[in-house]
Amino acid sequence: QALLVESGGGLVQAGGSLRLSCAASGRTFSSYAMGWFRQAPGKEREFVAAITWTGGSTTYADSVKGRFTISRDNAKNTVYLQMNSLLPEDTAVYYCAASIFGLGSKENEYDVWGQGTQVTVSS
Repeated sequence: QALLVESGGGLVQAGGSLRLSCAASGRTFSSYAMGWFRQAPGKEREFVAAITWTGGSTTYADSVKGRFTISRDNAKNTVYLQMNSLLPEDTAVYYCAASIFGLGSKENEYDVWGQGTQVTVSS
């Protein structure tokens, strides 16, 4: 059974940093593209960042470009999201997901999802 488990969320002040991790198990995800999405209270889940299975290509939402960095370590079956210069509007539950279709920004392109980790940015 494929499983994705996020960690690293928490409470941070505006301007601070957090690094989220997504550990995969039950399947080798090295051939999957991996993505991060987030859902703020009362809002729909939105795309944050994605990375190809080689790590050679990435894509970001405009709202996080220049502040967030996605990376992966296939040997550890883990994907990371380094978040710098955090803003209160970054507050959300962050989810990682896996896609066999390649680099994408749409939820329906991802077929395995984690349970999410809460990120709260105080002003």
